[in-house]
Amino acid sequence: MSRVYLIRHGQAGTRQSYDSLSDLGKTQARLAGEYLARTGIRFAAAYSGELNRQRQTAQETVNAYAAAGLDFPALTTDPGWNEFDLDHVYRTLAPILCEEDAAFRHEFEIMRAELEAAGEQHDAQVHRRWTPSDLKIVQAWIQGHARYDGETWLAFHDRIASRRPFLAATAEPGDDHNIVVFTSATPIGIWAALGLDVEDHRAMRLAGVVMNASITIMRLRADQIRLHVFNSVPHLEPALCTYR
Repeated sequence: MSRVYLIRHGQAGTRQSYDSLSDLGKTQARLAGEYLARTGIRFAAAYSGELNRQRQTAQETVNAYAAAGLDFPALTTDPGWNEFDLDHVYRTLAPILCEEDAAFRHEFEIMRAELEAAGEQHDAQVHRRWTPSDLKIVQAWIQGHARYDGETWLAFHDRIASRRPFLAATAEPGDDHNIVVFTSATPIGIWAALGLDVEDHRAMRLAGVVMNASITIMRLRADQIRLHVFNSVPHLEPALCTYR
């Protein structure tokens, strides 16, 4: 049985540059790497999604291991661990929902005004919280809006779930080793839900509380997956804990 360490990327940039780590995000990722190195955990394999914020988080961990004089396995980039394409969901569904729902249009206009006023101020609330219009857009995507033309929630869920047999195949029978994956909140929520035998939209509730640079640990066999640790941040002081 293998242990899979799912590490969420550190705090990202503003909405305009979300696919990169903020300075705080780099600090969070480095502290996660230092914690893992300090506890003496060794990894037999390492994977990352192909998004910049995921790979930057992985690099901070690699650097922490190197600074501690420890080896880290070669990182394999696997787009199967990418977060769902929120930019495409927005571009497609926001105009449609504005047409269909006057209340949504009002909420969306408020968010856009806040965004324009905030600019690139990293700490502005509009960059660090989900607004009512954000939630409605994502909910429309999850529910399978008829006019959406990208990867559906069901296809995304299946993509993330399909990583299970792939990771299980990396271990020889009887092996007991550690695998690390640098990914995002929703893939972690889906895997945690699978470990709890919850295979539907409720995975998003788990994803919604996953903190930046947190560590979730799964126990993996070819035929089963179990959740052992969820959303752990022993390496972060309360002031460094963020969600977005």
